[in-house]
Amino acid sequence: MIQLYHVHKKYDGAVQALTDVNLKIEKGEFVFITGSSGAGKSTLLKIMFGSEVPSDGHIILDGRNYLKIPPEQIPLIRRRMGFVFQDFKLINTKSVFDNVALALKVMGVGPALIKKRVNKVLAYVQLQHRANFKPLTLSGGEQQRVAIARALVKDPAILLADEPTGNLDPELAVQVMELFKEVSLRGTTVIVATHDHSLIQRFNSRVIEFSEGKVISAGESA
Repeated sequence: MIQLYHVHKKYDGAVQALTDVNLKIEKGEFVFITGSSGAGKSTLLKIMFGSEVPSDGHIILDGRNYLKIPPEQIPLIRRRMGFVFQDFKLINTKSVFDNVALALKVMGVGPALIKKRVNKVLAYVQLQHRANFKPLTLSGGEQQRVAIARALVKDPAILLADEPTGNLDPELAVQVMELFKEVSLRGTTVIVATHDHSLIQRFNSRVIEFSEGKVISAGESA
């Protein structure tokens, strides 16, 4: 599903964020990326998503070299990915329904199918009763579930999450991670960057550890 070969990332010609990263993540795997702040976790996810370009190296997605895909095809590749952020990144002036529907509207999906898919994914994250609420009226855990629904509504093959439980209390953090685990069991590749070792210990999944931009432990595939 995802392979990285000798990936380097240097910012501003000086800051080395990633150094010689080699990884292979299989389809349907649930993987934790861990390491201290500044270890390179977020940069790795951004490179996988295509919002950052490595300074050197190669990324293979489904057998295709990501860096050799024509620019006009990149949006099509990203449609197969979902991204969940720590700070939710919801549009507070729009309803929960409209926040989740936005990705489908951008893709040109028709209103009837949007309604069907949004209602289905909101039911999946147990938020259908909040469809007409604005994000700021929801709890932190509910807002994060809206963000997850927004990522899942595209039915992504790959789901990336960057410190998705950083703003949640421990009980809600576990609930969110259980949801990610369930998503992976349905066949989606889920990659979660976190420094929360209690969550990592609770969920029996592969752990890839970073330090100063380098992989110091790649764990074992499930």
